[in-house]
Amino acid sequence: MSGILFIVSTPIGHLDDITRRAVDVLAAVDWIAAEDTRHSQRMLDQLGIRNRMISCHDHNESQRSDELVSRLLGGEQGALISDAGTPLISDPGYRLVRACQEAGVSVVPIPGASALLAALAAAGQPSDRFLFEGFVPAKGATRQQAIARLAGLSVTSIIYEAPHRVLSFLETLKSLVEKDREITLCRELTKQFETIRRGPVAEICDWVASDSNQRRGELVLVLSPQVHSSAWTEKDEALAKTLLAELPVSRVAKILAAHTGLKRQELYVLLEEMG
Repeated sequence: MSGILFIVSTPIGHLDDITRRAVDVLAAVDWIAAEDTRHSQRMLDQLGIRNRMISCHDHNESQRSDELVSRLLGGEQGALISDAGTPLISDPGYRLVRACQEAGVSVVPIPGASALLAALAAAGQPSDRFLFEGFVPAKGATRQQAIARLAGLSVTSIIYEAPHRVLSFLETLKSLVEKDREITLCRELTKQFETIRRGPVAEICDWVASDSNQRRGELVLVLSPQVHSSAWTEKDEALAKTLLAELPVSRVAKILAAHTGLKRQELYVLLEEMG
């Protein structure tokens, strides 16, 4: 029989957040694949686990997957972990999971900590629907376009951002959103200097600008949905559906902007959601 690949969630900060099942699995497997073996070994040392470590990261995952699948087909048990939290969430791993599935190897998730869900739970923002953006591009036009797209969404958005870029992100966002649009900054979740603060984008931007401590550590931003103007009516929606059957979204947004007085960017996002 082939072995099993366990996808094991590890703490995002506080070591006590690891589950008993995760500890048992990590102690029992033949090897543990990790993005940064030196970083992960420190956590495993604290847990008293000394199993073999194998590196598996963005630059070697494709080649490493063949080796690991071969080991699993030979009956070994393996675990995949990330530097922190749940593997594959803005981290490597999906290629290995696909290779295992295609080879008939069982893949078993061991749920646990996730910065994404921890931030959403503590943000005080609507959580019935949300978009996980992950990291936006680091620079250039694609970064500006990504932030503009987030500004126009009618669902809660969750963004990971590097500490040295968080202020520029907030400054750009401030120029695009209405003054009462809220964002929650979650920093160093579960760690000693955990910070969670919700407020208007402009207020949070000014706070981060004035306090350099808020530009350190691991950051998650939770942006509230855009509330579409009440000028949008059921008749407008019916017209939009009719136009979308014949015209591209960009053209329909332009027509409806002239018809309703709403911003073209706002309409573009609304129309994409309809489509």
